[in-house]
Amino acid sequence: MTGRVEGKVAFITGAARGQGRAHAITLAREGADIIAVDICEDIPGVPYPGGSREELAETAKAVEALGKRIITSVADVRDLPTLTAVVDRAVAELGRLDIVAANAGIAAAPTTAPGMDYSVWQDMIDINLNGVYHTCRAAIPHIQAGGRGGAIVITNSVAGLHPFANIPHYVTAKHGIVGLAKSLALELGPGSIRVNSIHPTQVATPMADNEATWRMFRPDLDNPTREDFLEAARMLQVLPTPWVEPEDIANALLFLVSDDARFITGAALPVDAGALLK
Repeated sequence: MTGRVEGKVAFITGAARGQGRAHAITLAREGADIIAVDICEDIPGVPYPGGSREELAETAKAVEALGKRIITSVADVRDLPTLTAVVDRAVAELGRLDIVAANAGIAAAPTTAPGMDYSVWQDMIDINLNGVYHTCRAAIPHIQAGGRGGAIVITNSVAGLHPFANIPHYVTAKHGIVGLAKSLALELGPGSIRVNSIHPTQVATPMADNEATWRMFRPDLDNPTREDFLEAARMLQVLPTPWVEPEDIANALLFLVSDDARFITGAALPVDAGALLK
């Protein structure tokens, strides 16, 4: 049976692990070739390790095991010239570009707005907002050149639709890319390029499963454990789960980039187990 994105090419940022890897595997399973990018290094001030070159290679092996082509590159979404060159080279080799998963992003330790070191604010905006813009800017000309239309999906958060205290830099960046997605949907729609965003609750990846996040969820405890965090996280959702899996987000992304969603654009899709209902 033909896959839902058979013959297409997808560009994915933050592809070394977590949601990015899940996107790569899901789209490859459904017939797409992949352009996979990750910074593959730790970022100062981020309270968990970044992806690695070894993990990016594991993503490549998983895609190749499905019989699809993949081009991997180490690149920082803050660096527009390098990101553009990476996409240009990959599209020249693979022949087209149809899908963008703007997935690269960071979380950070909780802090108040007046107490935040400015570099922490700037890194968040540069990666989670400017990096999404750079990803789209590098990719859009290639989708337009194909003349077939396409689909862009931006990984957002419930924090893009609802504010939370003590992460003002994260909330600001995530609200900003809601505006970017809607503006791009208006701009690109006449060329049949659709732009949507996905808004997960906590996802079972290192971004959520780290000691800084445990402490943010359990400020009442001096040394909260993972189990303490999971107990608190369950209270945020309507459905009985502390988080969703990367594959849950990948399945939503697959829907949005497939023809099943051919008339959906400018939408903000929660995959949040009901968190936004509370």
